[in-house]
Amino acid sequence: MRDVLPEIMKWWRSGLRFGLATVVGTWSSAPRQPGASMAVCGDEVVGSVSGGCVEGAVFELAAGIDTPVLQRYGVSDDDAFAVGLTCGGIIDILVEPVSVETFPELGEVAASIEAREPVAVATIASGPGRIGARRVIWPGRTSGTLGLERLDAAVDDDARGMLAQGLTGLRHYGGQGERRLDDLAVFVHSFAPPPRMLVFGAIDFAAAVARVGKFLGYHVTVCDARPVFATAKRFPDADEVVVKWPHDYLASVQVDERTVICVLTHDPKFDVPLLEVALRTGAGYVGAMGSRRTHDDRLARLRESGLTEAELARLRSPIGLDLGARTPEETAVSIAAELIQLRWGGSGRPLSATEGRIHHEPGLGARGEAT
Repeated sequence: MRDVLPEIMKWWRSGLRFGLATVVGTWSSAPRQPGASMAVCGDEVVGSVSGGCVEGAVFELAAGIDTPVLQRYGVSDDDAFAVGLTCGGIIDILVEPVSVETFPELGEVAASIEAREPVAVATIASGPGRIGARRVIWPGRTSGTLGLERLDAAVDDDARGMLAQGLTGLRHYGGQGERRLDDLAVFVHSFAPPPRMLVFGAIDFAAAVARVGKFLGYHVTVCDARPVFATAKRFPDADEVVVKWPHDYLASVQVDERTVICVLTHDPKFDVPLLEVALRTGAGYVGAMGSRRTHDDRLARLRESGLTEAELARLRSPIGLDLGARTPEETAVSIAAELIQLRWGGSGRPLSATEGRIHHEPGLGARGEAT
């Protein structure tokens, strides 16, 4: 929903009623992930739930929606002309009417997202409860109810855990909120702060990496100890530019499993102390630029500094996938490709040379949310 939020907030603040369609479940090669949304207000449409496969049918449903409904779209064996997904996947889409009356907390949710404060929206998608019943969960407070105190308590715990990991998806409970049953499905849409990308080394390659990192949805920081190079003018795509010794800065910031660390300094006096810190954090990705000779020398220095083989094994160097990249922009694409591969568990091979599913389940680290 994050990508349609600016437009739907205009409608909401104007007192308009609109239809909101959200992907809540996927199977096989579904084109969009849970959390992808499309909103319809009159003849206006924003967002996408399938990349075009079922948008027409969803538009018709959302345009006249009065009561929340869970609609499944997939391959139809009975009718070749039925609305479905050409990729062969299946998606469940929750379509609901939204207005100030039906979703009074939307303004607070939007404010939290804009302020980069974690917030989750839990909605009953199917089962014996009231479809569309909604509860909003912040780390320290809640608003709304799913209808049962026991269910609210269970969902609150799960939603806060999902927020901590940046996860969006369905959770199942019994009709009375029991955790070990699956009669009732609740869709938890997490709006965690965007994952961080920390780029060290204020060089031309860093500018390209910052640009692609921002495109992928990261909060990008560029850090260098040299004030003449580390300027906002040279890195317009970065959210912040920090002038500080890299290892000191990294030791001062919060790092989690979604954090990406890109070391592009090319100088042992910067990158060795920095990697000593980086490889002992919980970052999901630590990559360093340099030739294979530079990499070997770097490993030797890090071993002398006391890093273990297990810690050194976390280092991805030379950074990026083997695409034959030469320019800063091409190198940034190769780094982005490696991040995407790790996030979703892809092989890195041409799709034309692989078989089976195209879309994978989330892999290790650097994990974000669907928009």
